[in-house]
Amino acid sequence: MDHNLIIPIVRILSWLAIPVGFICLVDDWLIRPKRQTATAPEPAADPPVLALAYRLLPIFILAAVIWAFVAEELDFSAVLIVISAVTGLIWAADMSFLAPRRRRAANAAGKNPADIPEPRTIDYARSFFPVALAVLLLRTFVFEPFRIPSDSMMPTLLDGDFIVVEKFAYGLKLPITHTKILPTGEPERGDVVVFHPPMKPSEVWIKRVVGLPGDHVTVRNDRLIVNGTIVPFKIVGTYSDGCYENMQLATELLGTHTHQALLCPVPLQITPDPLPGCKRSDARGYVCGGDPHPEAESLMEPGVFDTVVPSGEYLMIGDNRDNSDDGRFWGFVTEQELLGKATFVWFNWDVGRTGGPIWSRAGARIR
Repeated sequence: MDHNLIIPIVRILSWLAIPVGFICLVDDWLIRPKRQTATAPEPAADPPVLALAYRLLPIFILAAVIWAFVAEELDFSAVLIVISAVTGLIWAADMSFLAPRRRRAANAAGKNPADIPEPRTIDYARSFFPVALAVLLLRTFVFEPFRIPSDSMMPTLLDGDFIVVEKFAYGLKLPITHTKILPTGEPERGDVVVFHPPMKPSEVWIKRVVGLPGDHVTVRNDRLIVNGTIVPFKIVGTYSDGCYENMQLATELLGTHTHQALLCPVPLQITPDPLPGCKRSDARGYVCGGDPHPEAESLMEPGVFDTVVPSGEYLMIGDNRDNSDDGRFWGFVTEQELLGKATFVWFNWDVGRTGGPIWSRAGARIR
């Protein structure tokens, strides 16, 4: 099935989890115990419509989890906070009010309270609450997974890379507000960092730290000059992967990080359709050099970029120098917008690309 069709279906199913979950919750707490008390010690059968709702609810919840994972503008930490709060409140409400009510109803009907099954939602809440809370604490203070949604960090990172981010590298922060509660370190020049871009604070982006607070940074012909010193940069060959053709591949020493970069010495030409060797079904073709296509456009930055990084802010630039929407175009990232340091790739799968996962990407360290 086309992934462009799968995502809308997942989204619709995830929204259905709300009304169906509410119906099941009301029945499970208030109505089903009466049915079970009336037939105890024999189990009570659910009405067909409710039985179907109980069977479909796990599918809808799974769709909601998948949507929370793949939606780029959804704050997964906020989702975990909601799950932890809801399951914790359900568990507490059962211990304080619902369980005593079930025992009183069973005794009044002359039945053994032990023969009245516990509502399934209570069992689910008791099971999910510690798991959701543990994952929330782990994602908030230790490590968090992210998915790379673009080509801007090629060849260091590829579209479809799932990476692990060290959350405590730049201080322990509260979820959602990102308020630092314990300093543990500061970004270093050359770090690969995930952050909330200032113009799209609901999204998570990834770039390389090029400028620290107070740095004077110049970008001329894709080469970096930091505080008057030319950053070591060497062309080592050409790069072609079927989607990009005839790009130049370089190595760069930025701070303590030796990494690769992509660039194009002449305006990068974009073909309106994927190149014949491109495996990504939704990609266009990127060709460096040659005769321009009639519908081609240039991604080269105009002129020379020159700036001084303000205090408390950072300049982020992508390794794919001519195809990166970064600080050269929209400015700087504040300390509060930093989320953590990218450490390694644990998986790669771009659903829009033919051929399935790239298993060789698993375990690759991010330099």
